[in-house]
Amino acid sequence: MSFPPDYPNSPPTMKFTTDVWHPNVYTDGTVCISILHPPGDDPNGYELASERWMPIHTVESIVLSIISMLSSPNDESPANVEAAVSSH
Repeated sequence: MSFPPDYPNSPPTMKFTTDVWHPNVYTDGTVCISILHPPGDDPNGYELASERWMPIHTVESIVLSIISMLSSPNDESPANVEAAVSSH
């Protein structure tokens, strides 16, 4: 997990250092979940502002969200399309 200089106003990034085959993990290991997306409205209109980063999130809440994502992938917004297709 990498924290930007203006944390907690901006979210950290989370990246697996080993290969992870998962719909919501990019092939480079970067995790793609809503709470790690910049705060405010989603320019693509997929996420509510309340689903995105807020400074009240803690390392614990991030890790719990990642654990939840690993067990319940979001196939509707895949970072890794091949993994999303093969998980059906």
